[in-house]
Amino acid sequence: MNRSSQQHWVGLIAAKAIRLVLVLTTVAIVAFALAKHSPVDPINAYLGADIARAGPEQRALIAEKWGLDQPAATQFWRWANNLTAGDLGYSMTYNAPVADVLVSRFKASLPLMGLAWLFSGLLGFALGVIAGAFAGSWADRIIRVYSYVLASTPTFWLAIMLLVIFAVGLNWAPICCATPIGVLLEEVTILDRIRHLALPLATLSVLGIAQIALHTRAKMIEIMQSDYALYAKAQGASRMDIALRHGARNAALPAVTVVFASLGELFGGSVLAEQVFSYPGLGKATVEAGIRGDVPLLLAITLALTFVVFVGNSIADLLYRLVDPRMASGARVA
Repeated sequence: MNRSSQQHWVGLIAAKAIRLVLVLTTVAIVAFALAKHSPVDPINAYLGADIARAGPEQRALIAEKWGLDQPAATQFWRWANNLTAGDLGYSMTYNAPVADVLVSRFKASLPLMGLAWLFSGLLGFALGVIAGAFAGSWADRIIRVYSYVLASTPTFWLAIMLLVIFAVGLNWAPICCATPIGVLLEEVTILDRIRHLALPLATLSVLGIAQIALHTRAKMIEIMQSDYALYAKAQGASRMDIALRHGARNAALPAVTVVFASLGELFGGSVLAEQVFSYPGLGKATVEAGIRGDVPLLLAITLALTFVVFVGNSIADLLYRLVDPRMASGARVA
């Protein structure tokens, strides 16, 4: 890598870092404003069943304890200052530091969302290659119907159907949670975790396949009609050979872009899936924070999600520039 190329990449990464800071700042301001305009009263949510017995003095003490008696601008400024010092605040919902809640919930969500992201990417790409390589065949029709139906299927509905069929009806899987109820964590086996992970993972993976398969199929059809594919066919290469040697390789990069760009949708689906299966991950924590008006936890989860989605899109963009020299040269000219 020559000096000019190094300068280009350093400048590109620096520009993305500045853009990330601006995006996180904007998201934080918007999320805080929306939370403050929410009809949910955090004091009432904190009191819960004791709301009828709480007097004005108790409500005032709670507001003072959590800083809710200060103007919204003061609350946001104090939160931002604490954030720069590495303090994410304290969660009213879980009565614990927000950082601890994020770490514990992230550990639960990482296997679910990570495996769903991996499976949906691999299976979606494979199905898209098959459908595009044999466009118009029975295999293509089946894959298209599957993709179109699932692309329009609500996550919570599919989760409920899987729960009713496999957990309630067939009793093949547990109804809820990430571990067996009443069992100590050190006594939970890997098989137990897999059984509890199976249905939420199937929900997110099956839904994530559709978009990637359709996008890859469209790209594969374009590749199979290209000049070099027709030339290979004229030389006697089979359709499957062309699809594997030329199509899959050229369709891989656009598919990777869609996979990384789908991180936000994956988290949105996990919010609903975790709620249906009572899976104690980030998605369920997001719902609890919204219902209870837990602004510090809600802001922390929102910023974490924004960071992950931004990094995913940036990785896809950098991969494009690494693989396709035309984009890199175009960026230097610009």
